[in-house]
Amino acid sequence: MAVGGFAVDGPLAVTGVEGKITVSVVITCIVAASCGLIFGYDIGISGGVTTMPSFLNKFFPSVLRKEAGRPPKNIYCVYDSQVLTSFTSSLYIAGLAASLVASRLARIVGRRNVMVLGGCTFFAGSAINGGAVNVAMLILGRILLGFGVGFTNQSAPIYLSEIAPPKWRGAFSTGFQFCIGIGVVASNCINYATSKHSWGWRLSLGLAIVPAIIMTTGALFISDSPTSLVQRNRLDQARKSLIKIRGKEDIEAELAQLVKASEIAKALDEEPFVTIFQRQYRPQLVIGAIAVPFFQQLTGINIIAFYAPVLFQSVGFGNDSALIASIILGLVNLGSILVSTYMVDRHGRRFLFMEGGIQMVICQVAVAIVLAATTGTDGNEHISKGYAILVLVLMCIYAAGFGWSWGPLSWLIPSEIFPMKIRPTGQSMGLAVNFGVTFVLSQTFLSMLCHLKYATFLFYGGWILAMTVFVVLFLPETKGIPLDQVHTVWVKHWYWRRFVQGNPRDTIDEKE
Repeated sequence: MAVGGFAVDGPLAVTGVEGKITVSVVITCIVAASCGLIFGYDIGISGGVTTMPSFLNKFFPSVLRKEAGRPPKNIYCVYDSQVLTSFTSSLYIAGLAASLVASRLARIVGRRNVMVLGGCTFFAGSAINGGAVNVAMLILGRILLGFGVGFTNQSAPIYLSEIAPPKWRGAFSTGFQFCIGIGVVASNCINYATSKHSWGWRLSLGLAIVPAIIMTTGALFISDSPTSLVQRNRLDQARKSLIKIRGKEDIEAELAQLVKASEIAKALDEEPFVTIFQRQYRPQLVIGAIAVPFFQQLTGINIIAFYAPVLFQSVGFGNDSALIASIILGLVNLGSILVSTYMVDRHGRRFLFMEGGIQMVICQVAVAIVLAATTGTDGNEHISKGYAILVLVLMCIYAAGFGWSWGPLSWLIPSEIFPMKIRPTGQSMGLAVNFGVTFVLSQTFLSMLCHLKYATFLFYGGWILAMTVFVVLFLPETKGIPLDQVHTVWVKHWYWRRFVQGNPRDTIDEKE
């Protein structure tokens, strides 16, 4: 079970939960995963509209003047504007706040209803952005979008983990990241189609209501997860939900496990935001609430997705070519997520993390070398079309590595390692960390690109190397293990066992 003394690899022998895939499970998980559409659409649309002259002329004319006037000292500094980055990054402060509120809302109204609330909030923000007449309206719309994304990103991954059969939990959970990828590609295509029109930016921002309508309408027609229903004492509904998603009548053993775990959690009557800091939950806190969401953003993927058109323009592509390059990058990422869907429950989480990490490090270093060699250390030289295409190829290989590793797995791992009573809290904390880091990076990326130049990619490459080492040493394998038995991997881990062994309250889900 232990590999090299570092981690648990391979599924444990488990009983009581059948890994049967039913039509109901598939439909329900598709609907829940569609929550990723709104996040993906926003990621892609933000970078595209910030390269549209009509958008810049109306809201950020100083950036347009810098671009059209005398060339800056180096190619990296054209879009260095704190006001412009505030347009992108303001969403993440709102998302951070919403993610922390969402865990309490989920305990009261359930996961599904939080997803519905998120969709409605995102719809309102999209409408305001599409009709914006000044920067204040843009920022207000972004804040509402942030609340929508915060609510859905907190509830959807947990919902997927609780609904999916244990044997195929990884594959179903990657659906969330796949929908994020669909949203990114769709928004890039829309940006390309609308970029030549003076009103194109309004259409791009306003069409965000479409994914919001899709996911909200779908969420209205699915039931809440059995776990959430049991936590809210709706046992009859929980029983019906289990029968439907498991495709069999004999679900009493699984229901009894859920009921017992819920009763123990309620009997302890502790504040989850306090409980999660107890020593026995140190592994889940460090990995699921801090390290994984923190490291995901330090791969640099969201920053590159936000600013892909800007980045490609900076290294020599024209406006149309930069948008096309962004579409290609999104399609590669989308295809790689399908690879993860196939492999995650066959080869495990650790393998994908390590392979993807190595691939991304190599590509980031290679991009830095190409840019340093072609543009000079000061960024004063013009990069040729051939080398610009080489940068695009390297970025595509990098995006593929992310797409089958840190992309989907960063949503999967936190949603499956926390015990029931702190699962929503753990997901909320992890999402808050994720949004917080994203805010800082998105607010500073264009300035970093201007000052560090090609070394920006070495910065992210160094972090990817560090997180890959972290996975090798500290992340146990959770492939195929039911949620109520995931705690057993910590007992067998070379490092984490010191926190959980010998504790009579090792986990609320133990020995059920």
